[in-house]
Amino acid sequence: MRGLARIADGLTVVREGRNDGAADDEHDPEGPTMAAEWSRLTGGESDLRVEVAAIDAAIARIDAGEYGSCIRCGRAIGAERLRARPEAELCIDCARLLERSS
Repeated sequence: MRGLARIADGLTVVREGRNDGAADDEHDPEGPTMAAEWSRLTGGESDLRVEVAAIDAAIARIDAGEYGSCIRCGRAIGAERLRARPEAELCIDCARLLERSS
């Protein structure tokens, strides 16, 4: 959530800079353009929102007593996988099957 707040602050700065008629960032050799910075920040925001949604879903599975079970096949998700990806909702076999079919 702190990451989302930092990105929101960054987007505010870029938005204010874009609205400033005096800004000529396209010809500024000192760093990225406002468009590039906007793109970077919105991409990061999107990634963080996906991560937060996955964590929220994992918490819901904990509350429902379903955490650690694969949502596709119902088998247990290995402890090692859960340590690496606590938000994992698929066992490694199902994750690999889906990855291959993509």
